[in-house]
Amino acid sequence: MSGKPGRARFEVGTPTRRAPVRAAAALAAVALLAAGCGGSDQASEIPSAPEPDTTYGGVVPAAQAPAPEGFTPFEIEGVRINAPEGWEVDQADGRLCMRPPGQSECGYGAIEVLPKAAERNPGNWPKKGDAFHQDGGWAADTSKCRSLNTAAAGDVGVVSAELALVGDGLTTHADGLKSHYSTWTVTCENNDTFEVRLWFLPQSDVAVYAWSVDQQYEGVYLAVAESMDVTEYNS
Repeated sequence: MSGKPGRARFEVGTPTRRAPVRAAAALAAVALLAAGCGGSDQASEIPSAPEPDTTYGGVVPAAQAPAPEGFTPFEIEGVRINAPEGWEVDQADGRLCMRPPGQSECGYGAIEVLPKAAERNPGNWPKKGDAFHQDGGWAADTSKCRSLNTAAAGDVGVVSAELALVGDGLTTHADGLKSHYSTWTVTCENNDTFEVRLWFLPQSDVAVYAWSVDQQYEGVYLAVAESMDVTEYNS
C-alpha cells in the first residue's frame, strides 16, 4: 500500500479526466471450466488441475463487451476492470485505486488494482513464498491495524491473522483466467478486527486488493474483481 501519492482522477466513461465514477451494482462474471493453482505449502488448499492464470475458455473478453449497468470500465497498463458507481478512481505509481464514497485516501474500504504487483514490491509480495496462501501473507507490511477506527492513524499493532479460502480458493475473471482468491481476518492489539481480500494471478503478476473491507460493500468487491481482463496486459 503506497503512502499518499499524487493522483490522476478520471471521469465516467473516459478514464483520462477527473470526476467520480458513474455506475454500482453487482457484476455476474462468466464462470468457465479451467482450474488449478500455483504452489502452496499446503496441498489441501490446492485443487489438482491445470495451473490457474493459464487457461482460457470460449468467453468474450471484457474489453469487447460493455460494462454492466452500475459500473464503468477503466484501464491501467492494459489491465481492464470495472469500477462501481459513486466511487472515485485514482491512478498513480502503477496502481489504480477505487475509493468508496466518503473516503479521501486509498485505504479503508478501497480496492487497488496492481499490475506487476510482486515485481514492484521490494519484498516480492504477494508472490514470494506463496504469501497469498499463508496466514501472514495479507500484506507486505503486516505490522499495523487497518480497522475503521485505526486505519488513518496507523498507530495500533497487529496480534494475529487467519487465512480463509472461499470455495476452492479460485475466482474466474472476465477473460476466463482464474486467480487465487484469499481472505484474511486480522486481529489488532486493541481487539479490533478487519478483513483483507486478495485476488492474485501469479503468472501475470496482477493483483486486485481490498486493503481493509468495508462490509457495506460486501458484494461489490467480488463483482469488481470478477470483471478484470488482462488480455491486453499480457499481449
